[in-house]
Amino acid sequence: MTLPFPENPTADQLLAAARDVLSSEAASIAAVAGKLDDAIVRAITTIHGRTGEDTHGTCAVSGIGKAGLVGQRISASFASTGTPSHFLHPVEATHGDLGRVRRNDVALLLSYSGETEEVLRLLDLIKRIAVPIIAITSSRKNSLGRLADITIELGQIEEVCPHGLAPTTTVNCISAVGDALVLGVMSLRKFTKEDFAASHPSGALGRKLLKVSQVMEFKAGENFAAVPETLKVREILDKDQATGRRAGAIVLVDAAGRLTGVFTDGDLRRRIRTHANLLDLPIKDVMTRNPKRISPDALASEALAILNQYRIDELPVVDDAGKPVGLIDVQDLVRLRIVE
Repeated sequence: MTLPFPENPTADQLLAAARDVLSSEAASIAAVAGKLDDAIVRAITTIHGRTGEDTHGTCAVSGIGKAGLVGQRISASFASTGTPSHFLHPVEATHGDLGRVRRNDVALLLSYSGETEEVLRLLDLIKRIAVPIIAITSSRKNSLGRLADITIELGQIEEVCPHGLAPTTTVNCISAVGDALVLGVMSLRKFTKEDFAASHPSGALGRKLLKVSQVMEFKAGENFAAVPETLKVREILDKDQATGRRAGAIVLVDAAGRLTGVFTDGDLRRRIRTHANLLDLPIKDVMTRNPKRISPDALASEALAILNQYRIDELPVVDDAGKPVGLIDVQDLVRLRIVE
């Protein structure tokens, strides 16, 4: 229902009216939820089927005005959760952008009235290339509802605008149904937290879900090599200096290539006080044995937890056989702002 704000309202009246707006819109969304039927199931399965790895299709979302703005948000949500999608402006489509829609795609058209001229013109053009059309609209009896292949019916919704004119409640209901489509397709796609991280590498959550293998700067075969534990300290320090690599920690291995220890800058400072002939000793006699380690498939946040718990700066990364494949240190995590 429309919710008139009082004239010359007090602060308390404004607060009460604002709460009424949210309560009214929430009630309308709940009412739409009760009207949903198998059409939304068919819409979810159609979008999933048309945008899978086998079909290579995309979901083209379109609408105009406020519905178009909601459509852009829905399309972005599809894309960020693993479903290829783009927004298609219904006017620009008639000036060349229709070429973005291919036969194996699916179209999602948004119009509460179902009589928006630009959207209906686009519907006709999409029909000509035999692309299935899903509509979110007020009724299956309006033009969009009748002509779409799958129609998700919202029912009659009264705007909360005091004049009952500005698109308010209707666009929020369209948005909520769009979310249901996005999350439904995401579920069928089995989209994981790791998948989310891959498409959100700059986001805070994405950074936290990065794997050690994605974060570590030093990698075997590139700029990292484990050292035999039989070498002397002098030999290893000379070798490390020649490479120009940052010498925060040296990773030691046995004859089979399995991790046996590390030798850090801190180890060097401590041992040199107690071993006058340190440089001429085999490094296995002075290294830190059985150091903490981590798998390349572990989350970077797990590496951070180990570094914090044991107050260390470097962590060897080992494969299932216990052989080092890299080294992660706290600077790798700082660089990606995993460490604040």
